[in-house]
Amino acid sequence: MATIGTFKKSGTGYTGAITTLSLQAKNVRIVPEETRSNDNAPSHRVFVGQVEIGAAWAKRSNEDRAYLGLKLDDPSFTAPIYANLFDDEGSETYSLIWSRPNGKRNGD
Repeated sequence: MATIGTFKKSGTGYTGAITTLSLQAKNVRIVPEETRSNDNAPSHRVFVGQVEIGAAWAKRSNEDRAYLGLKLDDPSFTAPIYANLFDDEGSETYSLIWSRPNGKRNGD
């Protein structure tokens, strides 16, 4: 697992940055989806500027901890990036945690 982003709560969404060896995205916004078509549809959309780079689904861990499961994609990526946004307990920040997929995909 690796922390690839740090976010703060901003109104009903989140703002922050994502940094990997090949991606440096600032002013990343995770905003609630206003018009979900069904319960399996994303609960949030992920933007850099005006460009949508992904989607997120509200989830709960086995310990009943709320988090967002993100799927990020861009034409420059060789494959989508899957990560989870967790609150940093005792802090006002949220960490975007990536781990290599194990066959199970967020939102699928």
